[in-house]
Amino acid sequence: MSIQNPLLQYRDLPQFDAITPDHAQPAIEQILAEAETAFTELEACITPTWEGCMLPLRKTEEPLDFAWGIISHLHSVMNTPAWREVHDTLQPTVIEFSLRASQSEPVFNAMKSLHDGAEWATLTETQQRIVDSALRSAKLAGVGLPDDKRNRFNDLKRELATVSTQFSNNLLDATKAFSLELTTREDVTGLPQPLLIAASECAKQRGHDDSTASEGPWTITLEMPLFGPFMQYSARRDHRETLYRAFISRASSGETDNTPLIEDILSRRQEVASLLGYATHAEVSLTAKMAENVDAVDTLIERLRTVALPVAKQELEALQRFASTHGQTDSIMNWDVGYWSEKMKEAQFGFNAEDLRPYFQFPRVLDGLFTLAQQLFGITITPADETASVWHDDVRYFRVANEKGTEIASFYLDPYSRPETKRGGAWMDSVRPRYQRPDGSLTLPAAYLVCNQTLPADGKPSLMTFDEVTTLFHEFGHGLQHILTTVDEPEAAGVCNVEWDAVELPSQFMENWCYHKSTIMSMSCHIDSGNTLSDDLYDKVCKARTFRAASFTLRQLLFTALDMELHHRYIPGGSKTAESIKRDIGKAYTLLPIIESDRFLCGFAHIFAGGYAAGYYSYKWAEVLSADAFEAFIEAGVDSPEETATLGRKFRDTVLARGGAQHPMEVFKAFRGRAPDPDALLRHDGLLKSS
Repeated sequence: MSIQNPLLQYRDLPQFDAITPDHAQPAIEQILAEAETAFTELEACITPTWEGCMLPLRKTEEPLDFAWGIISHLHSVMNTPAWREVHDTLQPTVIEFSLRASQSEPVFNAMKSLHDGAEWATLTETQQRIVDSALRSAKLAGVGLPDDKRNRFNDLKRELATVSTQFSNNLLDATKAFSLELTTREDVTGLPQPLLIAASECAKQRGHDDSTASEGPWTITLEMPLFGPFMQYSARRDHRETLYRAFISRASSGETDNTPLIEDILSRRQEVASLLGYATHAEVSLTAKMAENVDAVDTLIERLRTVALPVAKQELEALQRFASTHGQTDSIMNWDVGYWSEKMKEAQFGFNAEDLRPYFQFPRVLDGLFTLAQQLFGITITPADETASVWHDDVRYFRVANEKGTEIASFYLDPYSRPETKRGGAWMDSVRPRYQRPDGSLTLPAAYLVCNQTLPADGKPSLMTFDEVTTLFHEFGHGLQHILTTVDEPEAAGVCNVEWDAVELPSQFMENWCYHKSTIMSMSCHIDSGNTLSDDLYDKVCKARTFRAASFTLRQLLFTALDMELHHRYIPGGSKTAESIKRDIGKAYTLLPIIESDRFLCGFAHIFAGGYAAGYYSYKWAEVLSADAFEAFIEAGVDSPEETATLGRKFRDTVLARGGAQHPMEVFKAFRGRAPDPDALLRHDGLLKSS
């Protein structure tokens, strides 16, 4: 391969300072041409052995995985017109090769012969899992379909990729398009100083060069670092309503309207499922998940709903009483919940979310997180910014060493919001997996950790909300599973081949440490006084953790139930629309009326432009696992450094190390000594008393 194009250097870290959109098309075209030749040769001489089938298949796919992974990553974090255009142009050709490879009958037959032959018993458990997964993926990719059905299947997969990308682009564009311009002090009544600073910075970015935090003008957008705090603190109910209505109607009209795309996506997914011999897309989705079937998911949802619903009703009644006694005579509406919840929590616990922000300086939080990782898992994380190029000046690069001081992994951290070019949310993705190559060399795993937290301002470091702190811990948990794997086969290393409804276990587990006293004290340092959180404030933070937990649970269950309904029982093109289904489902999960302009589905990127279709339940499923896992630390003595370290190493050597090499139920049992307790999450949320 050419050494000129940085996207072709797939054994090295990406050369982000050299990669431009102009590199993408020639790189992908060259990779695909060479992959097609290699794949054709493999089909002609493939043998039903690990060395004769699985290893050459891996070698064929590796360059494309590396280059396309970089392009997809840059499309998410540097969504300029040039990157969007090249991504959208190349995506169909990448999908074309993926379909070609996954539908290869010679490869499928070789894998099946390997599975059924004498050599099967000589494979490791990891290798057997990889072959089983590959066979399942091939079947779900249509390998067994007759030509006419396969052609239709391929058309549908291409169309789904295109429509899902359009859904994501529409949402990003619609989010960027709206802003609430505030010009008077009355407009910003109730807003805390950090939010005023952030809103002023946003105004400057949008052309108001003379904006100041004290005098304005201020700009509020639909990006969470601005939208979320505004809904919590703005005393202007009219502005809250305006912002809320804009948020829940994003991408529902005009050129960015996702409404027709929703029906297109659901209809195509249903047709794909039918071609594969399944009744619904949900059944297809669950073939590769920990949950056995839709009934198991429904049982979990209903168990949580039954416990949460009556408590949520009490929470709403209490919130209404509080608002009434503090001046709001009208009934609570959707745009009031965040504001009055924050006021009520402040009254009940003596602090608000903004009171915590000055304590959590991003560099200090990062140090605390890395110290915790060392205490729990015996790893050392050190900055290595000068050794790797990055895609933006805000991005950091770190190396990870084990207890012997040997480097074992690395990761990039992209912490701050960039609403003009970076999609919202937070995520972890693979730069490359761990890989013990046939020549004996070891490729170390590397990860992307991406957040959208508050930007630094006024010469100060980023001051994080507590939600942003927990988000950082969450994504770091995903990263830990990727970088602490001990699996040498890349198809099952780290997060690869982990059932989707178990993949959130490490991330949600790490969130618990944000409430652990020594951890939170070590990373808290007031920007002005230098003080850590007081014992009193720490206790209040912990008590506030379960404040309105039932209401939050009910909201997540609504998304979960809606996702499963649309992908299992809904009939696209039938007498009802997805929007009407949303409103029907909402009656069982919402206590406030769904307003007419609510088009939440048009912004539900998790299931229409992400990997959570018929899988949104995975958050709750994995929360059961993570809550039960953390209970092990509580039982052992979470404040005992020795016990915590011992159990942390056990968690590392099971949940984090084994990755996709073993079924997650067996991994969990190896850590916990038993199957997960379904009520662990209810105890964690304070909705059931601990026994």
